[in-house]
Amino acid sequence: MPMQKDTRQLLTTGLSIFGTGAVAAGLMLTVFGGVTRQGPQNNSGWLALIVAIGCLPLGVLTLLLAVAKVIGDRKKQ
Repeated sequence: MPMQKDTRQLLTTGLSIFGTGAVAAGLMLTVFGGVTRQGPQNNSGWLALIVAIGCLPLGVLTLLLAVAKVIGDRKKQ
């Protein structure tokens, strides 16, 4: 049976948020000068750090909710 629309939307949203955080973290570590003990090297690095700190935990929690919903939907069938 195909996935419910709201479950697919949760998975898509979780992956998008987590992906945004992962890209921001990757950019911070590579393109924006890296990170030292004092933090990122420039303003772009700091902005990428803030985006990563916001998106990564929220993305993980959204994905966990989506996985729990997928499991719950499968048990209903």
